[in-house]
Amino acid sequence: MSYQLELRHFKYFLAVADELHYRKAAEKLYISQPGLSRQIKQMEEILDAQLFIRSNRKVRLTPAGKYLKDELQLLLNHLERTEKQLKLIDRGVVGEIRIGFLGSAMQNVVPQLLLKLKKSHSKVKTSLEELTNQAQLDAIEKNRLDLGFVRVASAPKGVSIYPVFEDTFSIVLPKNHPINEAQFKNISQLSEEDFILFSKDYSPLYYATIMSICEDAGFTPNISHKSVHAQTIFKLVENHLGIAIVPTALQFGFKMDVKFIELKNIKQKAVLSVIWKKENRNPALHRCMDLILGEA
Repeated sequence: MSYQLELRHFKYFLAVADELHYRKAAEKLYISQPGLSRQIKQMEEILDAQLFIRSNRKVRLTPAGKYLKDELQLLLNHLERTEKQLKLIDRGVVGEIRIGFLGSAMQNVVPQLLLKLKKSHSKVKTSLEELTNQAQLDAIEKNRLDLGFVRVASAPKGVSIYPVFEDTFSIVLPKNHPINEAQFKNISQLSEEDFILFSKDYSPLYYATIMSICEDAGFTPNISHKSVHAQTIFKLVENHLGIAIVPTALQFGFKMDVKFIELKNIKQKAVLSVIWKKENRNPALHRCMDLILGEA
């Protein structure tokens, strides 16, 4: 008997590939475990390729399985996206653009873009998601986002990157810290302080930049705490648990007992870039990029 691949095969495969456990995948799919095993075996027969290695109750993807997983995620994300866009267009909406962003981008760049879109392309729907740099890059590659606002030095092949905003850095100190703007000369004055940074995993470029700022001043900072949220960092500073260095734009929108001193005489800058996938055919994205690149 000859079989053909169907969409259900792909969904069954991805469930097992995600869980690496047949029973858990079967429960997730609301089918029996023997039934799921038969479907996967059938799929392997159709493709004439082994997708999983099963041994001692463990399940692992073969190299062919890993390749298929990545390709299917792209395909199914695109199908889901196409279906959603189709419904929006049928209702008279141009389409939806999914935007990823870092918290600092919400201070000016993202709100300004949303206002321009509303004014120039009112029939474009937007959705926003705050994500780390790497999460945005992954989502762009896998068609889960249309564009993102990140702080990275480069982007993977197939992903375009363009700088849209350059900011200075500022020191964040407790409100009653003895050093004020008039007394401040160089960050080396704070070399004995504990530092609170955004996590290296959250933004490797930011982390490396802060380290270089301190190293240029002749010291290596003692890092006492790390976080992925500006509000958490400011709260730690407010409670005298350390000081921080952040993009200057982050000082707006927070009401805390901290003060900011801009680092005006250093070479390092906080560069925010927009990223998007070159082959993305979303018409709403093209309208959005016209606004961004036109402004730039």
